[in-house]
Amino acid sequence: MSALSIDISPQIYNDIQTRVMEGWFKNIESVVEEAMRRYIESHPIDITEQFIKEDIEWGLHGDD
Repeated sequence: MSALSIDISPQIYNDIQTRVMEGWFKNIESVVEEAMRRYIESHPIDITEQFIKEDIEWGLHGDD
């Protein structure tokens, strides 16, 4: 496994600690890993790239 260092808000950190203490996760690392896994699964690269292209097109030629 690779190491990762992140900065998060105190509120999120406290929420994570609470979930670990309540037994929902075994440690903070498992919470972050699960969150990243879910994000990656819900944001496939091809769809993300399409959204970016559409945003650029709208920005260049939008009707605002």
